[in-house]
Amino acid sequence: MAEITAAAVKELREKSGAGMMDCKKALNETAGDMDAAVDWLRTKGLAAAAKKSSRTAAEGLVGLAVAGTKGVAIEVNSQTDFVAKNDIFQSFVRDVTAIALEKGDDIDAIKAAPMASGGSVEDVLTANIATIGENQVLRRAKKVEVGQGAIIPYVHNAAAPGLGKIGVLVALESDAGVDVLEPLGKQIAMHIAAAFPLALDESGLDQDVIERERAIAAEKASESGKPADIVAKMVEGAVKKFAKENALLSQLFVMDGKTPVADVVAKAAKDAGASIVLKDYVRFQLGEGIEKEESDFAAEVAATAGLTK
Repeated sequence: MAEITAAAVKELREKSGAGMMDCKKALNETAGDMDAAVDWLRTKGLAAAAKKSSRTAAEGLVGLAVAGTKGVAIEVNSQTDFVAKNDIFQSFVRDVTAIALEKGDDIDAIKAAPMASGGSVEDVLTANIATIGENQVLRRAKKVEVGQGAIIPYVHNAAAPGLGKIGVLVALESDAGVDVLEPLGKQIAMHIAAAFPLALDESGLDQDVIERERAIAAEKASESGKPADIVAKMVEGAVKKFAKENALLSQLFVMDGKTPVADVVAKAAKDAGASIVLKDYVRFQLGEGIEKEESDFAAEVAATAGLTK
């Protein structure tokens, strides 16, 4: 059996909100597997769903750029937050975001694109690593576009204009004016930053995530002692609740806590006498999905940058 360290118990407490002894027992029951331990706690009713903004090791910046009916979000990682405050790093992220707005969100295409200062994006990134003395990685990008309407950007706690740790783009397809779309888009973007939807609608949710929720719900329901048909209904109810709470259009709007986002958009369209469709969105949070110890992240950055031997 894997050794259960105090650090592992602490990490599980932070991820699950469960008590120390429960966390230790969960890790023992799952041979130290952190994700399995979270699920074990949830089946016992000792933890809510894993925190979406879980602790990560990544630093750096998310950049946003918008031009007319298209917008792009990009993430560039660094090893420390100190570098994210560096003028050279911030200028690089800003310039690369502008390039992605034109080139699209394919990382290889962005890396190969020329920069005004000379050389490709990848060349300049390599030079910056040497100048700053810390590894950096151009991690991901996503572009959204509408035929008519607006792309509204929002950076939560911006470190500089268009740069921060959480960046959101809202794509509204509409024939309404910007005086209608911008305030609506800003409110929806703030909701997205806070509520962390996993998909635009329920059909877009990752099926692997849905099946994981189904398995957890099934184990919890099986311990209720109720008949099989009731258990089945309990499981389906739990899965539907999860889907509703994690799809943007069905989430309750954070501004009032009671109106589904889809209804907020519909009301805005009715009030404006125009068609408004929430077509797409982007939410980039710095480091999300990098679930590694801090000691591992520097190696990941170096490997991605091609600096390992």
